Amino acid sequence: MINDKLPKIWYGGDYNPEQWDEATAEEDIRMFKLAGIDVATVNVFSWALIQPDETTYDFAGLDKIINRLYDNGVYVCLATSTGAHPAWMAKRYPDVRRVDFEGRKRQFGGRHNSCPNSPTYRKYAERIADKLAERYKDHPAVLIWHVSNEYGGYCYCENCQKEFRVWLKERYGNLEAVNEAWNTRFWGHTFYDWDEIVAPSGLSEEWQGGQNTNFQGISLDYRRFQSDSLLDVYKLERDALKKHTPSLPVTTNLMGLYPELDYFKWGKEMDVVSWDNYPSFDTPVSLTAMTHDLMRGLKSGQPFMLMEQTPSQQNWQPYNALKRPNVMRQWSYQAVAHGADTILFFQLRRSRGATEKFHGAVIEHVGHEHTRVFRESAQLGKELIQLEDQLLDSRVPARVGIVFDWENRWAIDLSSGPSVALNYVKEVHKYYDAFYQRNIPVDMISVEEDLEKYDIVIAPVLYMVKEGHADRIKQFTKNGGTFVTTFFSGIVNENDLVTLGGYPGELRDLVGIWAEEIDALDPSHFNEIVINDSFGALSGEYKCNILFDLIHAEGAEVLATYGSDFYQGMPVLTKNKYGAGAAYYIASSPEQAFVQDFVDTITAEKGITGVMTSASGVEVAIREKDEHPLVFVMNHTNEAATFDTGDMEWTDILTGENYQGVTEIKAKDTLLLKK
Repeated sequence: MINDKLPKIWYGGDYNPEQWDEATAEEDIRMFKLAGIDVATVNVFSWALIQPDETTYDFAGLDKIINRLYDNGVYVCLATSTGAHPAWMAKRYPDVRRVDFEGRKRQFGGRHNSCPNSPTYRKYAERIADKLAERYKDHPAVLIWHVSNEYGGYCYCENCQKEFRVWLKERYGNLEAVNEAWNTRFWGHTFYDWDEIVAPSGLSEEWQGGQNTNFQGISLDYRRFQSDSLLDVYKLERDALKKHTPSLPVTTNLMGLYPELDYFKWGKEMDVVSWDNYPSFDTPVSLTAMTHDLMRGLKSGQPFMLMEQTPSQQNWQPYNALKRPNVMRQWSYQAVAHGADTILFFQLRRSRGATEKFHGAVIEHVGHEHTRVFRESAQLGKELIQLEDQLLDSRVPARVGIVFDWENRWAIDLSSGPSVALNYVKEVHKYYDAFYQRNIPVDMISVEEDLEKYDIVIAPVLYMVKEGHADRIKQFTKNGGTFVTTFFSGIVNENDLVTLGGYPGELRDLVGIWAEEIDALDPSHFNEIVINDSFGALSGEYKCNILFDLIHAEGAEVLATYGSDFYQGMPVLTKNKYGAGAAYYIASSPEQAFVQDFVDTITAEKGITGVMTSASGVEVAIREKDEHPLVFVMNHTNEAATFDTGDMEWTDILTGENYQGVTEIKAKDTLLLKK
């Protein structure tokens, strides 16, 4: 439970009454009661209002907002407002303004505009967090602290370069180790003084906005450093808050698959993970589910907060489609099904001006409750009151773990080849989707996760093998686990230095193969995966493309071979017995049909079945509390479809209706079932 002051799924979202007059704020309260809203996130972008200069702090307006909400039954998620610094600060203290990738000093404007290594920004950010916590430490309305907002973006200013050198000293100890890690003898880059090291930007090692680099080691470390720098600013504010309110949880809203920050490191520093879910109109629902599971995985399965989603329309896409009827409800419950203990929106009232005025809200510009979006929001609010605490502190029971690593993703994106078509997230999602289609719960896990609680661990495109990770995988497999990895794995260490002695490096004895070469062809060019003998659900031929490892079996059983090109007949799918377990190697990027049949095969080997069987497009997910399961059935299609409970009878906790056997579910409907 995030905070036992409010023992239910929290419902509400971002609220900016400072943009409105008193009459509107009073009307908001009336409509919040109609919608069942009990939590408002306030003060997200109010720094300039609270602090008009270096020494003045005015909390009168915020006092009024918080008191009005609490007096009317609405708690607050209280933000520190540091997501955008005030204009006076940018004018008087230029060090707070970032320098961009091209070396240009930013002017005031936008957000994500503060240098994390600016002494000025750090001083005032910590100070306002301290003053907020001191003022509101005993206010009964405050449920949780929300630090800043959607951290992101890199800075290349002189302060960052100086701190980068300090960071390198702490990481490596001396310049000799830095030169070794970065392989600086290449192109005569040897450094003899710390001050010779500069940030890898458009002025030095990188180009195309950072998509390419001459030195992967330098660029990797700068990404690590910038992620750590922003995290350090978060921790600075968090510690200021904790000094006054040690028992109040602290969070900041993450952004799912956002590429620039290593969220597994961030999750360790957050009391509860929160994130903002904004899928596009055509985003696969399984990718959204995977992202929920990834956010849950940042704290080893602990429930998370859905901090933001839109009630209907987004505002930054080329085509900002409305959420169709019932989709907001369904996507809200999908978040809960995968571990969310809150349903919060951006925003509660739609802004009148600026860039988010066409971003959806519970209260639209018309200003009354007679809209489709408000009716749907109010219905969901009533259901959450009905649910009370039946879901809180429940967990998703998963026997399958899929490895996701931001640093591995950076390394793949920065690698000088072999294919621009290689997309780490897409390759991971291929395997996730196969489990999703069978309604099998999955944990998205870090390279540091304890593997012994899983029967199957899959690490797609594990290009970077960090120190100790191979040993943990081997122990897991030796103890009876099934491990799966793919092409372009085991190539480098965490400094992007190739592990010599043959690919896949430290994994070579585990998977029992040697990859001699890697072919890279235009994605329109396909080869074939030819199954030697039917193996589980696998039979016949499948297509594969992008990369093709030319491998030799070194003790592994060859299950399939390439069907064409000069490497026709060479292994493409192998299985190697290792201790009491087995390790599979998939040497190319296969079509989804292969991945599905492969997953069906290895889950059958382990006796893993889905929560329930269902028609295509009907998602069935599960959370458990005290060994009592709660099953979510969600029909994501535009037609009625079916699911099968088997012999067990289940009851919808919202309607009381019973379900047994093959049952129909309406289009875009969601059922919450218990035994």
